[in-house]
Amino acid sequence: MNREDIFRVTINKSLKPVARFMEDPSVSEIMINGPREVYVERQGLLEKSDAYFVSEEALLTAARNIAQYTNKRITPLTASLDSRLPDGSRVHLVFPRCSRAGLCIAIRRFSERSFTLESLVECRSLTPEAKEYLEIVVEMQKNLIVSGGTGSGKTTLLNAISGKIPQTERIIVIEDSSELRLQQPHVLSFEVAAADRHGRGAVSIRDLFRSSLRMRPDRIVIGECRGGEALDLIQAMTSGHGGSMSSLHANSCADALNRLETMCMQSGLEMPLFALRAQIASAIQVVVQMNRLSDGRRMVTEISESGPLSSSGQYEINRLFELANPSGQETEPQSPAYTLRRTGKTSHFGDDLRCKGLSHKPRLTRAIFGE
Repeated sequence: MNREDIFRVTINKSLKPVARFMEDPSVSEIMINGPREVYVERQGLLEKSDAYFVSEEALLTAARNIAQYTNKRITPLTASLDSRLPDGSRVHLVFPRCSRAGLCIAIRRFSERSFTLESLVECRSLTPEAKEYLEIVVEMQKNLIVSGGTGSGKTTLLNAISGKIPQTERIIVIEDSSELRLQQPHVLSFEVAAADRHGRGAVSIRDLFRSSLRMRPDRIVIGECRGGEALDLIQAMTSGHGGSMSSLHANSCADALNRLETMCMQSGLEMPLFALRAQIASAIQVVVQMNRLSDGRRMVTEISESGPLSSSGQYEINRLFELANPSGQETEPQSPAYTLRRTGKTSHFGDDLRCKGLSHKPRLTRAIFGE
């Protein structure tokens, strides 16, 4: 047996109390709140299960096995830890020194099915018109951000959008723990590294990002922006690395730009606010908002473009698609009656589309690009 198979057997054995959920394709997340309480998310909705671990020590053994798979070490001072399972599932652990419930483990499972923009249209997470628009802006090498809440499907959408990057391009992917599954032939995947027991050797997303700039990327994809690396991303986007992508936590497209602003400030570089906003407005050209609705559905709820700053120094948001109710009936905004609809506004990229010789391609989106 190779290393991967050994870890798979060891981890599966230590996670035996939740094994049935690991094999259930309808379960997207498993939440272990100490040894006696396990919740699962099934088809977007939470439910408490009857599963449990026999003791805190049994749960800690599972945690150690999970950590070892990604060459990470648990010590008495460990507060939290990110890892993954052999099947690609993302795992986050919070230890008893920070959790009153005891050791807590959240396992984010990813579907074996590889979602594409086409499959997102089939499951009504996206409309054909919005899909075509996203295909065009990716081909035009516009910088794009996917925003949304926890568990809203940001990674799935980012993966689907990145699938439209041409096969001839060199792509560098940077993540905390590997989740994106790009199918292009020329992809380099970088992953952060934790410090050793002496606190040495830690490698952050910012470190990897700086290295990636020296490796001749056509596009850079950061799995998720969470801190000061946002400023590096913004500066790369404005210095010749067009078509870069990332995701972040935000409640709307406008909020995503404000969040980027806050994260850039975490870099420690002092910069006038107006200059920072001008760089963000120049770098981020498209923002796609993904939400999980109250009925468990995950869908794109807004697609906007970011234009130059207004005279008052505020972001100019050009909203092209938004959640709307075509039936005209009064229902809750998150009811199944609502779907993604065009706002009637025109894209900023019409001239670019014609200059790049792509104007023959749009069919559904001709009106958006001023055709």
